[in-house]
Amino acid sequence: MTEELNGTRVLIITSNTGVERDELLVPQKNLKEKGATVVHAAPKNEQVQTFEHDTEKDVAVQPDSAFEDVSVDDYDVLVVPGGTVNADKLRAEDRAVELAKEFAAAGKPIAAICHGPWLLAEAELTPDKTLTSYFSLRTDLNNAGGRWVDEPVVRSAENGWTLITSRNPDDLDDFCGAITQELTSKS
Repeated sequence: MTEELNGTRVLIITSNTGVERDELLVPQKNLKEKGATVVHAAPKNEQVQTFEHDTEKDVAVQPDSAFEDVSVDDYDVLVVPGGTVNADKLRAEDRAVELAKEFAAAGKPIAAICHGPWLLAEAELTPDKTLTSYFSLRTDLNNAGGRWVDEPVVRSAENGWTLITSRNPDDLDDFCGAITQELTSKS
């Protein structure tokens, strides 16, 4: 364990089902190992069902909190994992949309992977941002005002806040590295 993120507070938000397992568990573990305090919140403080490749049920994990009990003031970064069902449910969850808007308004970074950027489109945070995602979201994100590119990780600092995006679980090393770099550059 290193201490490069000691004192940093990370909020990961998911729905209660349909979360791509590695896109939740890998950043959670990686950031904790670097010394960050990581809180996982879901709409209900009940088990979150993860999946592998959207179709294979995997582990169920207990979130630390419900959305109603978290505040942007308590965190330094928002992380949004993918999973098609997870992302679709998140963008229909008013509090998840509000949290994304509140992080951006506070000038705090948001990191989203795979289908996670759907939440950002719903929150109207993609205009003028360069971003990536799972390839099937390209049209949605372009139509929402973003500039979609096919790269492992993209950092976009327009509009007073930083957005970090990645395409899929194969990009998790780059994704976690970019989050760490963003948080340590603020220190």
